[in-house]
Amino acid sequence: MARALITLASFLLPSLTVAVHNSTTGGCAIIRPPRDGGIRYRGLTQEQIRSVQILPVDYEIEYICRGNRVIVGPKVRKCLPNGTWTDMTLWSKCLLLCPRVWASLENGQVVARPPGPPVEGTVLHYNCLTGFRLVGRNSTLCTKLGKWDSPKPVCHYDRHYTGKKKLYIGALFPMSGGWPGGQACLPSAQMALELVNKRTDILPDYELEMIYYDSMCDPGEATKLLYDLLYTEPIKIVLMPGCSSVSTLVAEAARMWNLIVLSYGSSSPALSNRQRFPTFFRTHPSATLHNPTRVQLFQKWKWTKIATIQQTTEVFTSTLDDLEQRVKEAGIEISVRQSFLTDPAVAVKNLKRQDARIIVGLFYETEARKVFCEVFKEKLYGKKYVWFLIGWYADNWFKIKDPSIDCTVENMTEAVEGHVTTEIVMLNPETVRGASNLTSQEFLEQLMFRLGGKNPEETGGFQEAPLAYDAVWALALALNKTVGPLREKGRRLEDFNYNNQDITAEIYRALNTSFFEGVSGHVVFDAQGSRMAWTLIEQLQGGSYKKIGYYDSTKGNLSWYGNDKWIGPGPPADQTVVIEEFRFLSQKLFASVSVFAGLGILLGIVCLTFNIYNSKVRYIQNSQPYLNNITAVGCMMALAAVFPLGIDGLHVHRAQFPVVCQFRLWLLGLGFSLAYGSMFTKIWWVHTVFTKKDEKKEKRKHLEPWKLYATVGVLLAVDILSLMIWQIVDPLHITVEKFTKEAPKGDLDVLIQPLLEHCSSEKMNTWLGVVYGYKGLLLLLGIFLAYETKSISTEKINDHRAVGMAIYNVAVLCMITAPVTMILSSQQDASFAFASLAIVFSVYITLVVLFIPKMRRLITRGEWQSEQQDTMKTGSSTNNNDEEKSRQLERENRELQKIIQEKEVRVSELRNQLAERQALRSRRPQSTPNQNHSTPPPASSQNDPKPLLPPPGYPLPSSDNHSLPASYPNSSILYQADSKINRNHCHNSRLQLLYK
Repeated sequence: MARALITLASFLLPSLTVAVHNSTTGGCAIIRPPRDGGIRYRGLTQEQIRSVQILPVDYEIEYICRGNRVIVGPKVRKCLPNGTWTDMTLWSKCLLLCPRVWASLENGQVVARPPGPPVEGTVLHYNCLTGFRLVGRNSTLCTKLGKWDSPKPVCHYDRHYTGKKKLYIGALFPMSGGWPGGQACLPSAQMALELVNKRTDILPDYELEMIYYDSMCDPGEATKLLYDLLYTEPIKIVLMPGCSSVSTLVAEAARMWNLIVLSYGSSSPALSNRQRFPTFFRTHPSATLHNPTRVQLFQKWKWTKIATIQQTTEVFTSTLDDLEQRVKEAGIEISVRQSFLTDPAVAVKNLKRQDARIIVGLFYETEARKVFCEVFKEKLYGKKYVWFLIGWYADNWFKIKDPSIDCTVENMTEAVEGHVTTEIVMLNPETVRGASNLTSQEFLEQLMFRLGGKNPEETGGFQEAPLAYDAVWALALALNKTVGPLREKGRRLEDFNYNNQDITAEIYRALNTSFFEGVSGHVVFDAQGSRMAWTLIEQLQGGSYKKIGYYDSTKGNLSWYGNDKWIGPGPPADQTVVIEEFRFLSQKLFASVSVFAGLGILLGIVCLTFNIYNSKVRYIQNSQPYLNNITAVGCMMALAAVFPLGIDGLHVHRAQFPVVCQFRLWLLGLGFSLAYGSMFTKIWWVHTVFTKKDEKKEKRKHLEPWKLYATVGVLLAVDILSLMIWQIVDPLHITVEKFTKEAPKGDLDVLIQPLLEHCSSEKMNTWLGVVYGYKGLLLLLGIFLAYETKSISTEKINDHRAVGMAIYNVAVLCMITAPVTMILSSQQDASFAFASLAIVFSVYITLVVLFIPKMRRLITRGEWQSEQQDTMKTGSSTNNNDEEKSRQLERENRELQKIIQEKEVRVSELRNQLAERQALRSRRPQSTPNQNHSTPPPASSQNDPKPLLPPPGYPLPSSDNHSLPASYPNSSILYQADSKINRNHCHNSRLQLLYK
């Protein structure tokens, strides 16, 4: 049906149903839809629409049209309490829409009568811009068929035109809304246009004209206005939006039309994104322009560590991100970064806990009062702290009573004293004439005249007016710069259209290289298209702000007045001053131990000289003097290690300290190997020779000195090899140990950082474990061997008992000192005392035990005594003779045992022969019985061989000489000789050799 275009809702409102069915009074009667159209009833089903007659008050209906027709007139009507519908005096019609292409004219203007969409009955009037001529009819009518009654005309360039050609600027000035900056910015931009158009040296063949609308600083309204600017003639060569939200919308869409966007009132850091806004420029500096000034001040006051606290909003977050990048490039660290949404209490406490000193605050004015109330409570102000704030707060912002804080005005005044603010300079503070030939003061006078004496504080955008003025001049100078390059390419500015990228690229290059002096200061754009301007630096002194300097970010020039004041003697430190102080060894202790070490070296030299000089004396020879010489040399090397042990950064430069570490390691390691290795070799040989079991005595060997020296050489080679591997793979280097910071008396803002230098390597514990394990096993083995040989006496090494005592001493001291020094490594005096005194004591005891008895013996008895007299007196020769006799007797005993074994074999053979003879005699035929009984048998002594006698000293055989059993085991029972003859028995019995 004809009215089937009505859209039905999917559910029914109960209240509306009751009103439809039960209302007898109030409401509006259903009206008829326009021709070729219908009505959309909200909340009613098709059945209800057929039966309803009255619609309730406030009910709305919407007209809809068929096909390509559009509503002309009110589209929505509402039921009024008086029973009528709204706007009943205006007709709503569904008319055909003619093509919109006719509604625009390149290089011309189109006026629609009546205004509105081009529907049937609309007449369009055309005219061309200056310098162009119209080709075609100057008007056209939209017929009832939805078509224009004539072709679309065009504007051709008039080659015979000699006047100025117009270039159009599309501008959006917020005359109302959140920031009504257009109230002052529009008059200043118009001032600039008038001066530019009067100049004969700037765009002499062109005239700039601005087409502007009120955006109300509203992105939604700006979207509609941007559409009108782009789709209505004439073509705009540049767009000039105002506030940040509108500029974001315009700049993001402009690249689709190849348009340059030049803003005069946008400060959002987000607009610096070149990927998102490739054609955007602005004469209003970005909010991040404060950051170069802050970095410059940080460097001026030699701060390398700052903290930040921000309100969680996009503008402050992006500003802080930019600051973080800039301070990182400048070598400045953001040690603490805090943020808050509404309550800054926790963030301020964190700043206090983390010792923040230089603090950058980014927040709005209302939040600033909350922050500094907490600052007062936490005592985060005074001579040790500096706060950096934004400069666009009111001058008395901290004195305004705020019910959201519980701090008094006095508290707030005390907390904010001395803080520094940065504010972008929007009016040139210097009296110079720039590109417009006006000083900043002359500009203000002319602007006030245009405003008709309005109060600047009540005029929106008065501070930003110089930026709008310089924006027009920047555009004019850039367009003037493009005329020459375009002429070379056969192009002109008037040829610009929304598809022409070449002209846009030339304008972009010209703007990007703009460089002139304006009423707002030096005008230049950075790589992101943002204005680089001066920054005003102020400090709160005595409750009021004082100018202390300017910073020109374009030239990096800081203009400083030198009137900054501080609560303390000067700018505070950016952190608690930490003074590094190295801990050095007590020089008294070092000198004392060095004296003992030096005396010990002298004692070692005396002992070594004595041993070499008396090396021909028999008593010295029997102590293996070459091993003793090695011991003395090793002791002196160990004592020499005491000196590098006590040398630290007080005596040598840090670069030479690793050399000292090497001396420590090699002197002590080789000294131990020589001294202890020679003693260990002695005691090991004594144990090897004199503690074997008797059945292995035949394997004993005489003392061969080269084997002793070889043993020492092996021990020394193992040490040298291990130390070389250590130093090649993981060389020693200097490391610094840090201790807990200490607060000195008096100044609470200074801490002492104690440091201690160590010789270390990457895997120090692993290497020490290997060395200590190897040395420890040698020490334990030495103790065991010394204990095992404590009762042995030998002429070849006559001082092995003294060596054992020295081994006990060295082992005990080493096993105690090694772990103690590792535990006390952080206490340089105690560690050095334990290590050095252990070396000194062990060396002294070793030298005294080994050499002093020899000196005493030779001194008291004289070196001239004969070997025989010396032997008789000492008894050592007697012991030596006994040993030689014992060995001789042992050799004789072994020879006798061999002879006895040979004789036993011979006796066994003779017994076997005797048994065979008796067996033969028993088998002979017997004589007559009488003879057998009367004649006695012949005596066995006549037929038997002469009986064998045992060797002297052996027992006689059994008294039964007549017969031996055939099963007699062997002759060893007859002799019962001892199979083992000890040394004393052989010596006392004086056995003679058996016959062979």
